[in-house]
Amino acid sequence: MATDVLIPALGESVTEASVGQWLKQVGDAVQADEPIVSLETDKVAVEVPAPVSGVLTEQLAKVGETVEVGGLIARIEAGARAAPPPPADAKPAAATVPPAPAAPAPAAPAPAASEGAAPAEPHPALASPAAERLIAQYGIDPESIPATGKDGRLTKADVLAAIEAGTARLRADAGRPAAEGPAPPAPTAQGRTEERVRMSRLRQTIARRLKEAQDTAAMLTTFNDVDMTAVMEARSRYRDLFERKHGVRLGFMSFFVKACVLASRDVPAVNARIDGDEIVFHDYMDVGVAVSGPNGLVVPVLRDADRLGFAAIERAIADFGARARDGTLKLEELQGGTFTISNGGVFGSLLSTPILNPPQSGVLGMHRIEGRPVVRNGQVVIRPMMYLALTYDHRLIDGREAVTFLVRVKEALEDPTRLLVDL
Repeated sequence: MATDVLIPALGESVTEASVGQWLKQVGDAVQADEPIVSLETDKVAVEVPAPVSGVLTEQLAKVGETVEVGGLIARIEAGARAAPPPPADAKPAAATVPPAPAAPAPAAPAPAASEGAAPAEPHPALASPAAERLIAQYGIDPESIPATGKDGRLTKADVLAAIEAGTARLRADAGRPAAEGPAPPAPTAQGRTEERVRMSRLRQTIARRLKEAQDTAAMLTTFNDVDMTAVMEARSRYRDLFERKHGVRLGFMSFFVKACVLASRDVPAVNARIDGDEIVFHDYMDVGVAVSGPNGLVVPVLRDADRLGFAAIERAIADFGARARDGTLKLEELQGGTFTISNGGVFGSLLSTPILNPPQSGVLGMHRIEGRPVVRNGQVVIRPMMYLALTYDHRLIDGREAVTFLVRVKEALEDPTRLLVDL
């Protein structure tokens, strides 16, 4: 008996999604609650599980196609079994055919895939299921990726890290299925090629929201620099004790979150928003922390950051980063937020002008730390300096307020004691 697979509810105000990848193909056996298809919403990827055990008999939407919540996407024949694999003795029988006479082959030739053969799949013992899907999707040689999982298994994070670092090698027989990958490169003049890749729903949403921010807000950016000596010394002094007590590393982000919370008490407009012809002030601070995921930048929200201690902030941010790489962030974790912090320094950025995340009125941009000559007590010394950038909505925040906010952040970071005594 065929069982319908319907698109589940994907979150508040989300009515549609795009088919990102079929995790099971027609004829594959599936278990109840096993993911069969990955959907892309405006913010996150969502896997749709099988409602029953059986065999996938129909795929009713193609990769890239838009589907609606509650719509029919697949059918499963409940209780059926997949076709058995060919008998194990089939290959030895074929091997009894005498080969044609040929010249001796060179020693240890590289194995070549037969024409039209499917790309070799990674051995299940070497890669997790999520890693296998990525390896197959991108045609990557798993031997080129360092494994950090238990018993030497490749994890999804290993594959994503290798792709981002550019160290993952493609297999010689790598190829993408026509239904799931981009169109083949189109020949152009002088032998050059072009490749057209459909924008993911997440990338389309990012593009739309960034353009809306430019069209709606009167954005302006003010800059300052901060001497990170005190923060770096505090981290060095308390790193081991902090990790032993709280089970998480003491990073820079908790200092910046606490500094922004402190500064917002002096300049509450930075933590406010415009709603029509009214200004909405918040007595709380929900800080969006921009993290990089496999499909682009996402901004999970650290709720009630003004009430959290250093350890709680570090644990939450570490969890966000890990789940962003795995694509398991929940939609509600990406909604809301009253202020955003973006750390371009982890990618080597020296200076940038971040764009607002509407309807927020402020975003702080962090950048890389580098030794620069500065004057201290009449002497030129080398200090670890970081440029800070605050982009703000000039409709709501005056230049004096923006500069004051950034100076308060700078003061708190250069003298972290201020964070403890609320100065």
